[in-house]
Amino acid sequence: MKIYFLLAIFFFSIDIAFTQTINVKVKNSEDERASLSLLEGEKVLLIDSINSIHKGEFQFTLEKHLSGLYRISLSNNKWIIFIYDKEDVVIETDIDNILDSLVILKSESNKTYYNFIKLNNNYKTKTELLQLILARYPKEDDFYQTIKEKLIRVQEDYLYYVNVTSQTNPNSFVARYIRTAQLSVVESNLPNDGQLTYLKTHSLDNVNFYDDGLIYSDAFTNKTIEYLTYYRNPKLPRELLEKEFMIAVDTILTKAKVNSIVYQHIVEYLIDGFRNFGFDQSIDYIVKNYVIKDELCLDAKLESSIDRRIDQARNFKIGNTVPNIIISDSLGNQIELNKINADKTLIIYYASWCPHCQTIVPQVFELYNNQKQKKFEVLAISIDTSRVDWLKYIRDNNLNWYNVSDNNGWDGKASRDYYIYATPSMFLVDEQLKLIAKPSSIEELYNWF
Repeated sequence: MKIYFLLAIFFFSIDIAFTQTINVKVKNSEDERASLSLLEGEKVLLIDSINSIHKGEFQFTLEKHLSGLYRISLSNNKWIIFIYDKEDVVIETDIDNILDSLVILKSESNKTYYNFIKLNNNYKTKTELLQLILARYPKEDDFYQTIKEKLIRVQEDYLYYVNVTSQTNPNSFVARYIRTAQLSVVESNLPNDGQLTYLKTHSLDNVNFYDDGLIYSDAFTNKTIEYLTYYRNPKLPRELLEKEFMIAVDTILTKAKVNSIVYQHIVEYLIDGFRNFGFDQSIDYIVKNYVIKDELCLDAKLESSIDRRIDQARNFKIGNTVPNIIISDSLGNQIELNKINADKTLIIYYASWCPHCQTIVPQVFELYNNQKQKKFEVLAISIDTSRVDWLKYIRDNNLNWYNVSDNNGWDGKASRDYYIYATPSMFLVDEQLKLIAKPSSIEELYNWF
């Protein structure tokens, strides 16, 4: 009987060890409910809604949940981030200044995490100022050496925290997070262009792409966006800038391939980020060279435009026969793509409301209208849902090619058959409807004529 009693105590203690209590007190808050979410990069995965014990005071337990960054969301778009690292957490803060007034009363992991966040911000500020002085101050002056020594001390203090202070339990989530999320330390002797080269070459050295547990944080997404900034040049035209980003993408994703979970996590983040900024060429590059090639199944929550993009890349390869298009023109006549009498036909999908279309359609029309000998015909398919707007656009621009539309927008048969996800989209086909090219710019189109 004594043995059974001891065993019961033993197993009960194991169960208790896996249950952690989270206490959060927000002074001056009137909130009686909050939501608890797990972070996955920029995704916020809702776990539960929490009722307050008192206004602004929340207590709940986490049992056998994933280690990672969690968020308690309050009203007025305010929230508190904390690490769940298999230990109890007690946090106090003030609703009027959550971050600056935040105090960790219990949880070594969260103390370490917030010290790291503060240290990172201070390190960025100090090193940028010190580097600026070193870049402009005479090297022969004694003050130059003083500043250089100060910069070295700042770097040494930073590295000591990252590599020693924060690593008392190296297998903990917070220790692993800091090792990957740490900023790159660049030698002060390097000139500006040398520093950029160093960052492009070495800033991902400490990122542990094998550690898929870190997808439940902002570690990989932050390092990805940080790395992309090293390739950002505001002076470059958009097309060349996207080519620079493609170089960065290759480096990041080649390293991430060591772990399929991390790899997919970063691919989805890149696609979603480039989509938000309208970098279509970068998305097409990722889809073609990574998503399709490695047969990745993207998150179902990515918008249908991404699915269409993937389907278009898979089905509309150079040399493939494209679907025939049967659609009404502006006079109500049925136009069939396979009956257009031309050696080459350019199919262009556009919309009257599309800013980029308003630039490229007149350029295409100028090329078309200035043909001395007709080298190509144009089938211009509008995805406008307003027939009035479509016809006005044709009249205003004096378009005298094949103008067609079913006025069903993205859901029209011609749009669906060609997996149209963006305007303008261009397809150059021969008389057998074999795809010759998919020009993404007027310059690419000029190369064919």
